[in-house]
Amino acid sequence: MIGFGAIGRHVAALLHPEISSGRLRLTALVRDLDKHAGHRNLGAELVQAEGPQDPNWAQLMAGSVIDVVVECAGVLAAKSYGPAATAAGIPLVLTSVGALADRPTRRALLDRPGDLHVTNGAIGGLDVLEAAAQAHALDSVSITTAKAPGGLVQPWMDAEEVRRLNQLSAADEPLTIFTGTPAEAIVKFPANVNITVALAWATRGLGVDAAADDELMETALERTRVEIRADLSQEDSHHHITAAGSAGVFEFSISSTPSPENPATSGLTALSVTRTLRTCLAGLKRN
Repeated sequence: MIGFGAIGRHVAALLHPEISSGRLRLTALVRDLDKHAGHRNLGAELVQAEGPQDPNWAQLMAGSVIDVVVECAGVLAAKSYGPAATAAGIPLVLTSVGALADRPTRRALLDRPGDLHVTNGAIGGLDVLEAAAQAHALDSVSITTAKAPGGLVQPWMDAEEVRRLNQLSAADEPLTIFTGTPAEAIVKFPANVNITVALAWATRGLGVDAAADDELMETALERTRVEIRADLSQEDSHHHITAAGSAGVFEFSISSTPSPENPATSGLTALSVTRTLRTCLAGLKRN
């Protein structure tokens, strides 16, 4: 596991049945072992690594002891570690799906012997949209995400934008702070909108190879419309998805409760990662 923050620790807790029975061994790469001194009771062996060139990471990769790599450390870590895993023929479970909005990273992840497993993150219902997209039966896709203002403040915002977010009152209407594409959104809100890229991935259609998947994803990223709203009344993350085409009109909403490890992170993300990992491991066992 790359990273052992809120999502990684939640995944480890969910994997307790497998870890405690010895069916699964979990090694987590972290930047600072001292910061994780209180997290050793989750059954993961913690290894310090500063980056993909770190000897500890290189030793693990060279030792052929890894069945699957699970990225739980953010878009930058996904870009750094992900291609090395898939290039080594190791399956990768991608949590920070926003990395797929970067075309060089996407190509590096797709055009490798290791399989790429993309998680849904904090949204669901993507199976029906994926089915419609593979039949070329979707023309439009959009997602509106509403979160509490405090979780949307970004370092690039000027003082006026920060003040406007912090001074929203319960009587105010939700404030739209972004409209655009998933690729644009993930640059401005890297920790908040991985789900928008996951939606584009699910609705890209059916690619026959890595090159086709890359082209389809590029088109899906341009087609998918994103709106982000700051809403003081929104305690949970709320996502409203709409899609339409010859297959019909689809509309659904999801409000996910916060992670028990970190209120700023959706708890549904760890659930999605755990399910994806178990599916991946089941496939490896069959093979």
